[in-house]
Amino acid sequence: MSQVVDTVRQDIIAAIKSDRLVLPTLPEAALRVREVAEDPDANMDQLTSVIGNDAALSARIVRVANSPLMRASKAIEDLKAAVMRLGIQYTCNIATGLAMQQMFQATSDLVDSRLRDTWNRSSEIAGICHVLCRHYTKLRPDQATLAGLIHRIGVLPILTYAEEHPSLLKDSLTLDRVIFQLQGAIGDLILKTWDFPAEIANVPSQHMKFNREVEKADYADIVTVAMLQSYLGTDTALGRVDYHKVTAFSRLGMDPDMQMAEAEDLSAEMEAAMTLLQ
Repeated sequence: MSQVVDTVRQDIIAAIKSDRLVLPTLPEAALRVREVAEDPDANMDQLTSVIGNDAALSARIVRVANSPLMRASKAIEDLKAAVMRLGIQYTCNIATGLAMQQMFQATSDLVDSRLRDTWNRSSEIAGICHVLCRHYTKLRPDQATLAGLIHRIGVLPILTYAEEHPSLLKDSLTLDRVIFQLQGAIGDLILKTWDFPAEIANVPSQHMKFNREVEKADYADIVTVAMLQSYLGTDTALGRVDYHKVTAFSRLGMDPDMQMAEAEDLSAEMEAAMTLLQ
């Protein structure tokens, strides 16, 4: 099997380099939102106008603003009030992430199912990132949430490739191995192409390096712990990881042995977090 995996891996890398396999581009709504985010003179009215062109995105931004995680006592019903509650930076990052959902769809049922599963899991992890970031770091919860949403973006071109190679698509074991080996490097390449901020642009490749050594907690650490939290108690490889070997816990100031108890202390927030972006 390793020979097959290596052959597929080399073919995918060659296909990307020769533009036979095109990297995904950000949806139009996300591009417009990021233009506003990068404009130092932008204001809330401009951002509201850009998001307002997409009814589905507008509704989801309002839903996020009304989430229990935002600790607001009064419900709001319109987009402008939602943007005012969340702020420009937070709204831009959340809107960028949510606009990307449309990319996680395919014509083939097998690929479509995998993409939807990837998006749903990423959404859950992104919500947990928000909670962990707020409780254990001084980093930005909106940036942490976006990091959670994009940490498996490298899966997209691999599944596009698989869709064009039915034999690989039917061999789920080999496909899983290819995804595991390649998604990080491809994800970094996509985020670099999209000009994403440096602090989250390497999250796809770094979040799976459990013995990583860096000076202080970063967004990859948050995604690592959020991902493990998401798989906690499952009969999967990620559900069986020895937390004592994961350096991210100490950088976040979390005791690996206390993970269950801490999760229970934050249970209400975690529950809200997991549905934040649904």
